[in-house]
Amino acid sequence: MATTLDWYGCATFRLRTGGLTIFLDAYIDRAANAAGPGLVADDVTDADWILVGHSHFDHLYGAERIVANTGATMVGSYESVRVMEQAGVPLDRMICVAGGETVDLGSGVRVSVLPSQHSCVWSHTQMDQPDHVCIGDLGVTWQEQQERFAELMSYLANEVDPATSEHIGASSLGHSDRGDGGALVYLIEGPDGSVLFQDTSGHWSGVMGDLRPDVAILAAAGRGNIDGEPIQGSLAQFIGRQADLLRPRTVILGHHDNWLPGFSVPTDTSSIAAELARVAPRTQLLEPGYMEATEILP
Repeated sequence: MATTLDWYGCATFRLRTGGLTIFLDAYIDRAANAAGPGLVADDVTDADWILVGHSHFDHLYGAERIVANTGATMVGSYESVRVMEQAGVPLDRMICVAGGETVDLGSGVRVSVLPSQHSCVWSHTQMDQPDHVCIGDLGVTWQEQQERFAELMSYLANEVDPATSEHIGASSLGHSDRGDGGALVYLIEGPDGSVLFQDTSGHWSGVMGDLRPDVAILAAAGRGNIDGEPIQGSLAQFIGRQADLLRPRTVILGHHDNWLPGFSVPTDTSSIAAELARVAPRTQLLEPGYMEATEILP
């Protein structure tokens, strides 16, 4: 049986491999004005595992219902587990990780958990297209980042379509008020090959440089974070740099649809495709639509 991938929009995917159904993030519900698959987390009736990249609502919200409906086990940071415990998820249905662990998912499938970085979300309000070049913002302290993030939250509460603000409020059950909880990436290895899952545009170069996945799911949103500092360049260049480090056969993008109008943008991926062709010409860019059960490994 081939390994297939369904995109639920934003950074959420359903991976089917080795007879297992593995959700990569859990955010499926959308604001009424947003792009998405037309489903909610309550519609999920089959899942064995959920791998959550970090503790923001657009990644974690919905895991509480998927676990309840399917009996799946969630893997996530200590903060993600804390938030989901408060949402009523039993502790015995969750595994806390911080990076460095390998979890046996059964059926010949294992996942290695690796430490990562969140995108520099504090450096902007609405996202830009991936060819937009950003410079500066180096050496910004934690305190300054928090002040800027507060300004972003005020913008989302007061200056966007009410449907967007209402959705953020409704999703707060699955959102940490303490930050991202420590971003993680996952390297899933199964009988058909390996898949890297990244749900926000950041990385540690020393971590990414040691990996060689067959397929890399890379976040394509916001300002890239390299080793704790914002990229001095474009998002397209950031993704090209990651592809050059990882050298996968196939790249699949995530987080790049208009999942939260007023903050996200409908992304023109042509500059990403051009940058990948320039720096990683042997890597294929695969762009599946929503819920297409795309075969990614034979």
